[in-house]
This record gives sequence, structure tokens and C-alpha cells, in this order.
Amino acid sequence: MSFQAKKRPAGDRLIIKGGKVVNDDQSFYADIYIEDGTIRQIGENLIVPPGVKTLDAYGQLVIPGGVDANTNLQAPQKGLSPCDDFYQGTRAALSGGTTTIIDHVLVDPGTSLLSAFDLWKEMAEQRACCDFSFHLDVTRWHEGLYEELETLVKDKGVNSFLFFMAYKDRYQSSDSQLYEAFGILRDLGAIAQVHAENGDIIDEEQKKLLSVGITGPEGHVLSHPEEVETEAVYRAITIAKQANCPLYVTKVMSKSAADVIAKARKKGVVVYGEPITASLATDGTHYWSKNWTMAAAFVMSPPLNPDPSTPQYLTSLLACGDLQVTSSAQASFSTAQKAVGKDDFTLIPEGTSGIEERLAVVWDRAVSTGKMDENEFVAVTSTNAAKLFNMYPRKGRIAVGSDADIVIWNPKETRTVSASTHNLTLEVNILEGLEFRGVPTVVISGGRVVLEDGHLNVSEGSGRFIPRKAFPDTVYKRIRARNKMAEARGVPRGNYDGPVHDVISMTKSVPPTPTTRGPTGSKTQTGPRNLHQSGFTLAGAQIDDHIPRRSAQRIVAPPGGRSNITSLS
Repeated sequence: MSFQAKKRPAGDRLIIKGGKVVNDDQSFYADIYIEDGTIRQIGENLIVPPGVKTLDAYGQLVIPGGVDANTNLQAPQKGLSPCDDFYQGTRAALSGGTTTIIDHVLVDPGTSLLSAFDLWKEMAEQRACCDFSFHLDVTRWHEGLYEELETLVKDKGVNSFLFFMAYKDRYQSSDSQLYEAFGILRDLGAIAQVHAENGDIIDEEQKKLLSVGITGPEGHVLSHPEEVETEAVYRAITIAKQANCPLYVTKVMSKSAADVIAKARKKGVVVYGEPITASLATDGTHYWSKNWTMAAAFVMSPPLNPDPSTPQYLTSLLACGDLQVTSSAQASFSTAQKAVGKDDFTLIPEGTSGIEERLAVVWDRAVSTGKMDENEFVAVTSTNAAKLFNMYPRKGRIAVGSDADIVIWNPKETRTVSASTHNLTLEVNILEGLEFRGVPTVVISGGRVVLEDGHLNVSEGSGRFIPRKAFPDTVYKRIRARNKMAEARGVPRGNYDGPVHDVISMTKSVPPTPTTRGPTGSKTQTGPRNLHQSGFTLAGAQIDDHIPRRSAQRIVAPPGGRSNITSLS
């Protein structure tokens, strides 16, 4: 597999001094020398060329740049494109410490996967400020997709594909389609992803709520109860287990759905769960806000859970490893765009922000509270995603030879979220007014300093496409082992030589089942029905033909004796 890599302008020569280097598995004090966008040296008393820029990291952490494995910066909804595209979205990502995104390519039903990929790649190369890769969202499954999937995996550097269990009559796949697709992805060495909700139930609930006059944003969460997410997660895991295909559940929003994933992992199922910025930081009580604009800003699928204890619960599962990756699911739609659904909640474009606040939310809610250490923080915000999607150790690690995507992180500084100061064009931020501990003071992307002293300095189109090979070891070592163990084996036994009961076939004597699709024969009836005609006949073979017949006998008197009636007059 070969890819044409986009050339990036030469990075700065940098040395980071005095910081504590934090990877997912260890922390240590060392200096880091960067040249041409790559980490060249790590250690003490480094010998570097003259004229190198020094970055002071004393008292701070030096961590790998964040990897956001779920963004939707270009995917349209209801015919509307996000107000924050590859430029604004990646600009905000960098300001929050994320240096690589994996964006979802939403393929219109009937559209070629390859053409959609090419279009997305072209747009990202022109606009993105940080490195990027892609998931392909399959909105209509059929056998003819195999060749395109194979090309994407082997030639285009895509190793993950998302399927929808919701959005009935638009994107929703059936269980049999998922099973077939998962088997193909397993053979190609790719990862199956699902948007897990029961689309049939949602569709019926939406109709019911609209029929009784509920049209506001609260109708969204009422039509997407927690159970439809939980049921779909369980069903997706069941299908993936039977197909022996690795599964990645996007946007885990409820306690019960997270529990299903945790229990499956304890049984050895190869499944991964992804809570997002919003589900870790806030809840779904805001859908009942009197302010329609604020309530609509929270509309996304699956919706935020109304239980206020959900964020803390999901954070705990993330901290203990039952959930593995945190992403943003960034999808910005302006208030005017959301207002398309002002009279019908089913028309509100779905999506929220979170790409800028993701690392700060995890640090504040998990590390500052003692649920997670600094190494686990790096794992869930960067390394785990890089390993799962086969970008490691190029991404997700500070090591010689890795890309120089690095964040100097101040764990003590705080920042308050506000739509007036965030780096998106979106007028509303669902985390408005919340204060989070943990702030990036310096961000290095591809060897270039893009954030320093609060000043963001990015270059439109400087991001590169990151191809990802199939069969990531972190995932497929287990799949291969399960393949060997799961081979079907018959039981060796002798031939049965005992008696076998005779079975009389009933198929010849059973009349055809009545049908509303029209007559089965060539005869057609015209005019009024003749009530003297009957379809009953004794012609042909009968079920009791094998029973010997008795000779005819004359009945002298009918049962009950002779009748005295001789006349009806």
C-alpha cells in the first residue's frame, strides 16, 4: 500500500526544556528536541544546533497532542452544512490541545464511497489546520460495496467504517446487513463502528409525540429514550461477536449503554466505547429549557441523558478502562440552522460543540478529582485512539521518530467556557459558564508552534492526511486468536443404525393457502357468485386411501328409529 503524502512546510527547530514528559505508560523528566516536524532527541543535556527556539515547560506536563476520533466538520444534515468546517473546526481543536482528528465522511445513499472520500480529502487538504484522517459512514449497504471497501482499505488508508442502526428509511441498516458487512470488514482488517439506536422505535415515538402537539426540543429526548440506545448497543455487540468483528460504539450517552459495553468486555468481546465531551461534562435536563435556542443547541443523537448523575458515571467507567476513548462528536449548526426545526423537533439539525474543550473536560472531571492519573489521561485523549485506528506510534506518543505533535499542559490553570471567547463561529456553547482546570499553554503541530501565550497562529490547509493500515495489532491480535478458537468442529460419532419412524408427507393433499394476491389458477369468475357451486371435491388422492374399505351395508332404520311423519301438509 502506497500513499502520496502532502508536503508540509518545514517545521521549526525547537527544544522543550524542563517539563515532565507523560506517555500512556510512563512519566519522566527530559528535554525534547524537534526538527522538520519530527521528534529527534529525548533526554538530558541534549546537543542541538545553534539558533534553536527554546520552550520553557518547567512545572508543566509535556503530553502527546490529542487525537479526536469523532468529528463531523463537513457532514451535512437536512441539506445544511456545519457552520464550523475543516478550517474553523481544526483551528478550535488546536486551541484546545488536539492535533489530529478523524472525521466522518457521510456518504449520501447511492453515492460512491470512493468519490465521497476523494471529495472530503480535497476539502480537508484545502482547509484543515491540523492532521486528519477519515471514517467512512455507510448509509446504504449492498454486496456491490465490497470492491469499494477493499480499495479504501488497501489503497486509500481507511480502516474504519460506520453503520447506522437509526434514521429509518434514510441510513438505517438491518441486522442481516450488519452481520454481512461486519464479516467483510473482519476479512479486510477494518473496524466496524455503529451509531447505536433503535431506529424503528424512534420513528414511531416521533410520530406519536408530534400527533399530541409536542414539537419543541424536549420531543427529541422523549422520542430517544435511554432504552433504544441500550438495546441497540446490545444488539450490535451480539452481531459483532457472532461475526468476530471488532466493534467501536460511538457516542456512548447513557449509564445502561455503557454498562452493556463494560459487561461484554468482561466476557472477552472485542468492543470499545466512546463517551464524548458533552456526555462527560453536562446532561439532558437542558432540553426542557424555556429558552428554545439553548434547548435546541443540545439536540444530538443519541441525546444527552436527563439523569444529572450520568456524566460522573461515564467518567468513572472511562477512568477504570470500561470505556476507552473520548472524542467530541463535533458538529456545529448555528441558531438559524437549528431554527429550521422550530415547529418540528425532527427537523432540527443534530450536533453540538466540544472539540475545543475535550481535553480540559477530561482533566477536570477525571484527573483533578483523582479518578484518573496523568498517564490514563493521555491514553483516553490520544494514545488509545491512535492504537485502535493504527496511527501509533506516529501519533499518540512522545518518542524519537514520532510526529512532533506536542502539548505543554498546565494542570493548575483554569479557564471558563464562553461562546464569546471560544474559537468557533457558533453563537451558543452548551458548556457556557463552566470552569475547567487544565489548560494548554503551548501547542505544537507538525513541529510548528501554533499556540503560545494565548495567541493562536494557524495556517489554513497545513494539515496532512494520515493514512491508516488495516489489521491494527491492538485489535486484531485478539480477533485472530478468537478465529482459531471459534472454528466449528463436528462431533465424531458412528452412524445411527436404529429404527426410523415413517413420516407421511401431507404436502400433496393440503390445499393451497388462500391469498389476497389473486387466484392461483387460470379460472376467473365474472358476474354474481353461484351459491350452488362449491370448491369442495373428493376427486383425486385422499388422505385415507390406504385404509381398507368395508363392503356397503343397507341401513334398515335410520339412527333414532323410524319416523312417523308421512306428510308435511
